[in-house]
Amino acid sequence: MAGRVGWPRRRTGTGSESAVYSLRSEQDVRSAYQRYGGELLGFAHNALDDRQLAEEVVQETFLRAWRSAPSYDERRSGLRTWLYAIARHVVADARRRRSARPQLTDREAEGTERQEPAGEAGDSFDRLLMRIELDEALQRLTPDHRQVITDVHLLGRTCAELAEELGVPASTVRSRLYYAVRVLRGILEENGWLAP
Repeated sequence: MAGRVGWPRRRTGTGSESAVYSLRSEQDVRSAYQRYGGELLGFAHNALDDRQLAEEVVQETFLRAWRSAPSYDERRSGLRTWLYAIARHVVADARRRRSARPQLTDREAEGTERQEPAGEAGDSFDRLLMRIELDEALQRLTPDHRQVITDVHLLGRTCAELAEELGVPASTVRSRLYYAVRVLRGILEENGWLAP
């Protein structure tokens, strides 16, 4: 793969353009497509290194989202995150279908310019999506739980260090950490972001 393709990122705006929260109506789908279609296309293209297949992935993503709209709950995740989760599954399906096709011989492949994507590119997008999902899940935690998880698991601090800074016993920090991890795991499982 030659490199990442730059695609439009999340648009910001005012009024109804920035208030896309569901896919309940045809107008909602159009607005969501305008707002997120470009970045989903970039996500799919960078994961698959195939423009046509990436366009099909975006279409399939919005089709699945439209069909599943009644099950979407904006309290559980943002629309953008939900669409990325769907797109991730569609990309995985596209990869499986592509790998199941018979491989071209060297002579047949000479006429094609398309290269198979590097495994690292797909992994980097999976990591990006996981970061988005984790950030959204962390925002649903209480401030105390969010702080202890961030400081201990993401910043590598010890419970004793954090306890000293907060002026509470280390056992309190360990207890907060235990319950914070349980709640976070529940949120991630509830949204289907953890493998069973």
